[in-house]
Amino acid sequence: MKQIVNFRILFYGLLLLSVVACEPDNGSDGPEVNPEDSLLSFPHDPVPYELMNPPTFPQMEFPEDNTMTEAGVELGRQLFYDTRLSADNTMACASCHLQEGSFTDNLAVSPGIDGVAGPRSSMSLLDVGYHLNGLFWDGRVSSLEEQALLPVEDPIELHHDWVEVIDELRADEDYPAAFRAAFGISNKQEITKELAAKALAQFERSLVSSGKSRYDKAELGQILLSDEERMGFQIFFDDSEGELPDGQCFHCHVAPLFTDNLYRNNGLDVAPDFEDFVDLGRGGVTGERVDNGKFRTPTLRNIEFTAPYMHDGRFSTLEEVMDHYVSGGQPSINADPLMDSIFLDNEQKAAVIAFLKTLSDPDFLADERYADPE
Repeated sequence: MKQIVNFRILFYGLLLLSVVACEPDNGSDGPEVNPEDSLLSFPHDPVPYELMNPPTFPQMEFPEDNTMTEAGVELGRQLFYDTRLSADNTMACASCHLQEGSFTDNLAVSPGIDGVAGPRSSMSLLDVGYHLNGLFWDGRVSSLEEQALLPVEDPIELHHDWVEVIDELRADEDYPAAFRAAFGISNKQEITKELAAKALAQFERSLVSSGKSRYDKAELGQILLSDEERMGFQIFFDDSEGELPDGQCFHCHVAPLFTDNLYRNNGLDVAPDFEDFVDLGRGGVTGERVDNGKFRTPTLRNIEFTAPYMHDGRFSTLEEVMDHYVSGGQPSINADPLMDSIFLDNEQKAAVIAFLKTLSDPDFLADERYADPE
């Protein structure tokens, strides 16, 4: 009997020691949680963000780990316009993506905080949440969450360090509560660059066409296009039953988004061989020679407001763009074959431009949900 009692005493003693060993150690073996970092006093009651797709648009796809909420989108908007994301507090994401330019900066190429210009023009963020085949002109990243991380530490763009940015956000008077509201974190130390990128991605996905352009209204039967706009429509979509030439536009600029989400060489540069391209474009990402000189097909929505045009901003006007396509472009080894089959006179070029302007969306440009919150 004594042996059984001694065994029980030994067993429960060992069990007590194991429980004590599993308790959190607030000493030198683990990080201390500063009570001042707690965010539990702030609310976290996420409300789903209602994304209003225009009737003709497809449903946007979202990553499972970054559901859009009102708090997340608003946090992303705050970060998008915050100059503290740059090393010298002079630039923000919005510096190269202005709402009045349909979230471009209307420059041929975009300079960063050091005054050094990058090699490419800033792309419009309009409807960017529907871009499912890579982002940037060369498609180097696959998601908005990944894209949002890059400009902060790019030496030509914001030229900062995410560690320092996050330290500033944790120390800010308002951001910790905003991160709590958006993501349910319990203390300031849980604020990370990944959460910041998720918030930025949510805001960028909210940048959706209003569906109130003249083109959209005409498609819904609410208005009629003018004769010139209608001619441009027929040339753009090859909808004239042979009475007008085919502008070949709709093959690459597919409605309703007016992009095919693909990468093409539209004959901008003379390139007899694959190694002759100054900017490799998509080929610099894939490593495939056949992709050299190819760039993402941009949306034509709000094209009236996004000049200058092409990946390097070489054309200042839509008239110059039309002249380029009608010329057949420069001889290039992998130029899109459609470049050799566009034959339009001056009246027809003007009609296409008139149609392109029906894609203008002033309601989007004036929407306060996308404006600087300050």
